[in-house]
Amino acid sequence: MIEWSPATIKAFQATLLTWFDREGRDLPWRHDHEPYHIWVSEIMLQQTQVQTVIPYYERFMTWFPTVTALAQAPESQLLKAWEGLGYYSRVRNMQRCARQLLADYGGQWPRTATELTELIGIGPYTAGAIASIAFNEPVPAVDGNAFRVFSRLLEIDADIAKPQTRQLFEKVIARIIPKDRPGDFNQAIMDLGSSYMTARNPDSAHSPVKDFNQAYLDGKELDYPVKTKKPRPVPVDYVAVLAQADRQWLMTQRPSNGMLANLWTVPLLKVADLDLTENYLPADLELAIQTYFQQEYQLTVTSFDLGLKPVKHTFTHQKWTIQLFGAKVEQADLAYFPGKLVSADRLAALPMPKVQEKIWNRYQPK
Repeated sequence: MIEWSPATIKAFQATLLTWFDREGRDLPWRHDHEPYHIWVSEIMLQQTQVQTVIPYYERFMTWFPTVTALAQAPESQLLKAWEGLGYYSRVRNMQRCARQLLADYGGQWPRTATELTELIGIGPYTAGAIASIAFNEPVPAVDGNAFRVFSRLLEIDADIAKPQTRQLFEKVIARIIPKDRPGDFNQAIMDLGSSYMTARNPDSAHSPVKDFNQAYLDGKELDYPVKTKKPRPVPVDYVAVLAQADRQWLMTQRPSNGMLANLWTVPLLKVADLDLTENYLPADLELAIQTYFQQEYQLTVTSFDLGLKPVKHTFTHQKWTIQLFGAKVEQADLAYFPGKLVSADRLAALPMPKVQEKIWNRYQPK
């Protein structure tokens, strides 16, 4: 790792902020310094691209314009607002945080990064973003962009997959961040990391800070950041049962904990839970589905292979391969079934995960 002199730090600050003033992205959450707006946008931007987030953010602010509105929202509306963004624990924690703000802080946001990390669901990065942008505290906001940008600028070869590396980057960036414009500095690093200093195809030849980019100058930009690979997601086989009775769809609500908690899908059966031999045939799977419905839900169904290509969906730790089967419910006593029958025109009102959207699209392509 190289170290910059005070003169180099000052020159870098001036170069970066001049560029940001001229070319910084015009994003809806940057129109003010309201901590609620910054917080919502930063949580949404985790694992999600900016252009995808913008319409979600705007709708979220229409539905929940204040911390109080978010705290009081029914969960079904909350999940509907988040539908398609994935990682639903984020929005559940947001509501818990909103309620914590009202109960413990009188609705007032803490003004330092250290205090902000006491709030539910707010980690070091989000705390740094809120504190620097909303309250002008000169603290770093270390996310993937900051790791990438500063590892290349300074040729930092510490493994960013290790938790302790964050502390190293925070210490390094704390020396460089300006006292007078920390929020703009952090946002400029975000913009730099998503434009000229991207992960795979950087354009450092035209970057405003190319003269400070040591990895680029040394011709080894793509060697940074250093990161050990995560384990591959574990493959899991499922069957999606698109079952109907009286022109209504059989929909189930996922348990309140675990993956896709409280969201609605067609019945998803893990193949490993079905009574099947190792080399089973499609006809065996049809029978196994019918047996499962009878034993678990006391429902009589007639199932059949839809002959469609399986749906694939990858989560952080699992990769699902989902075969699609149709079914007719012969008798619709749902006393033991964790769900309900829903007419086609009412499906859109249910909060559903991305994987269910994929299932509908495979069954009935748009």
